[in-house]
Amino acid sequence: MTAAAPITVALVEDDVRIRRALALILDHSPACRCVGQYSRGEEAVPALCAAPPQVVIMDINLPGMDGVECVRQLAARGLPSHILMLTVHKDSDAIFAALAAGATGYLVKPVPAAQLLAAVSDIHNGGAPMTSSIARKVVQAFQRPPAAPGEALSAREAEVLTRLSRGESYKEIAEQLQVSYWTVHTHIGRIYKKLQVHSRAQAIAHRGGR
Repeated sequence: MTAAAPITVALVEDDVRIRRALALILDHSPACRCVGQYSRGEEAVPALCAAPPQVVIMDINLPGMDGVECVRQLAARGLPSHILMLTVHKDSDAIFAALAAGATGYLVKPVPAAQLLAAVSDIHNGGAPMTSSIARKVVQAFQRPPAAPGEALSAREAEVLTRLSRGESYKEIAEQLQVSYWTVHTHIGRIYKKLQVHSRAQAIAHRGGR
């Protein structure tokens, strides 16, 4: 019998030490082969589209274009690769933003070598590997009751909505309020639920109509 070809994997990770460690884990396994390493989404998108690997391991917190936007752009271009997020974020909004953008797996750093290799194999074979703590958050999010229609916005949510209406980006709002990018994501998710809307434009229109 002919041995199965190794799974081709590309890494998008800005921490050079983590990136090299991941590459070593992959290349020391006969089942995997690291075929690309990138530190920025802007660099990764054109390279991955030109030569798609079978699996992409993607960090969320990248400089410049963040990992979620990188995944979104890759999905929009029809990249056939499976995307596995590997990050320190355990925030539910970060999880769902990545999955909604097109990722199919989510692991939290630090991840043991055996777990990483198992996840690569799983996602390549059609699975959706997730660290148990992440899987629990996904389940809890589905079990959480929806916000009651007409529920009032908090003072901070109202401030975020005001800044959205001024055209500020998520990153700009985070900088002005001195909070993380993902905290802004959380506030906006709650605003959408409370106003029963699904986009920035609808939220702004709802605010203007009050």
